[in-house]
Amino acid sequence: MNISKVGVLGAGTMGAGIAQVAAQAGHRVVLVDVNKDALEKAQNNFQTIFSRLVEKGKMTNEQMIETSNKISYSSSFDSFSSCGIVIEAIIEKIEVKHVVFAQLEKIVSDDCILASNTSSLSIASIGSVLKCPNRIIGIHFFNPAPLMPLVEIIPAVQTSEATLNYSKALIDSWGKITVLTKDTPGFIVNRVARPFYGEALRIYEEGIADFATIDWAMTSIGGFKMGPFTLMDYIGNDINYAVTESVFTAFYYDPRFKPSFTQKRHSEAGFYGRKSGRGYYDYTEGVEMPKPNEDLIVAQQIFDRIIAMLINEAFDALFMNVATREDIDLAMTKGVNYPKGLLQWADDLGLDNVLSKLEDLFSEYGEDRYRPNPLLKRMAREKHSFTV
Repeated sequence: MNISKVGVLGAGTMGAGIAQVAAQAGHRVVLVDVNKDALEKAQNNFQTIFSRLVEKGKMTNEQMIETSNKISYSSSFDSFSSCGIVIEAIIEKIEVKHVVFAQLEKIVSDDCILASNTSSLSIASIGSVLKCPNRIIGIHFFNPAPLMPLVEIIPAVQTSEATLNYSKALIDSWGKITVLTKDTPGFIVNRVARPFYGEALRIYEEGIADFATIDWAMTSIGGFKMGPFTLMDYIGNDINYAVTESVFTAFYYDPRFKPSFTQKRHSEAGFYGRKSGRGYYDYTEGVEMPKPNEDLIVAQQIFDRIIAMLINEAFDALFMNVATREDIDLAMTKGVNYPKGLLQWADDLGLDNVLSKLEDLFSEYGEDRYRPNPLLKRMAREKHSFTV
């Protein structure tokens, strides 16, 4: 790759993480943020992170000094003038991104790639303000960027093949696992994963089980590393709810993505999760976590319902050509640490069993959110699977 200098806009957790990845891959990096306190915090955090890597034997003192010196800090967009690519990682508001990208284009070279780390906004819309929109692309890292292996690569309808190929090759060279996805709401991971939260919230709202019991069901029966409520508290209910609402709106209010009043109220109350000290659980020091109801029959029912909804969404992503079967399963295992890919899981459970569960839910509730995907119905009817 002949990009020597990488620009990153936004010195928050995600932006700083991307800057670290690029610097460790050998690039000179300029990290830009109008908030000088954020830049200072990022710089101090890098010193701590690199020192820990040295202590663990994952980096030498010489490498620490070299990597640290590769990162420069600025509050001026003019610092991007010599960059071969600029990756934006700022607030998830399309009107803000429009202003920012229009400004960036006036500063960077004609062949500089302009990328957004957005998790759910339209790349086509972001690129619409550019005079040369073929340079726009989505490059979506997962938090924390230095540790999470997956990166979603999202070409817009305006993106040139050269921009796509160059961007993918660049991120591959950073040691990341890339998946290619269409520019649709939520891309792969934030689209397919919505039922993990949404159906868990629905089960709670129906009074079937409490937060702790639902979490226990998904970790004990499903093998997930975190249950949905623990994970939402980790992500932040404000962030998770905003993504849910964004995806719901972008899909023209498809009931499959309908937000939950429970999550909305928690977000409105400031119960964001770990970062606020209170979410679905109380993280105040000395407060004991609630105990789940370890009824295996209830747990199995909870798991069966949520996994069927997740698989149905994965089928829909495949049916609508959002990504390949391989990339969908890779995204869910490497992006959100699912125990296995959902399409592989469908084979393991049996497509007939998954379809039967969805048909039962659709018959019981009469709600469109439970409609089985046509591809799932077709494959079950024809006795097809992904492994045979």
